[in-house]
Amino acid sequence: MLIKDRYKAFVDHFSENMPVAETELHYESPYQLLLAVVLSAQCTDKRINMVTPALFRDFPSPAHLAASEFDQLFPYIRSVSYPNNKTKHLLGLGKMLVEEFDGEVPSTVPELMKLPGVGRKTANVITSVIWNQPNMAVDTHVFRVSKRLGLVPQRAKTPLEVEKNLIRHLPKEVIHQAHHWLILHGRYVCLSRKPKCQECSITFICRYFEKNRVQTDLEEITKNKTKGT
Repeated sequence: MLIKDRYKAFVDHFSENMPVAETELHYESPYQLLLAVVLSAQCTDKRINMVTPALFRDFPSPAHLAASEFDQLFPYIRSVSYPNNKTKHLLGLGKMLVEEFDGEVPSTVPELMKLPGVGRKTANVITSVIWNQPNMAVDTHVFRVSKRLGLVPQRAKTPLEVEKNLIRHLPKEVIHQAHHWLILHGRYVCLSRKPKCQECSITFICRYFEKNRVQTDLEEITKNKTKGT
């Protein structure tokens, strides 16, 4: 299958079967999403959604974060991964939003990446989710699934390489959705250790499935030959 045909089949399938694809993090504003995404690094969305209601209630704006201290904020996020570092990030993030961005979440990747705790992936998430910008955040799910499907070559070794490949081939208008298609497929079907190929509806474009099917067929042929000798 040519790469353009693989991408077309991928987009056609999810456009029809998952026309609405959204982040599973709960938020009501760019500020809330920013906090949730920063906290979600190496942590589950389920856990983040458990701690953010109280956080959003008691720190409703960047100014509230900027005016708080470590010991005030830490208890709200102590159950997430790396709470010490993330507490420091949120405090610094609040101060920078107030001092450099008039309390507003910036809408460009370079500006967002100036904020403590915000890397390229987080900045891509914010800009694509809030403003539908054609940016592709590559987390472990996107990295794994895009390579298994054959959307990016196996030689792509870094998230940035995967990001560039996906953006190069995906139609610009669906990039912000494709991010969620890949994440949700990886989270619920194309699992890391044991993908649910029997439940997958896009095995017809999947290189991983094709490779493993061929291997299974060869093993079966060898097994049958052995029985016949």
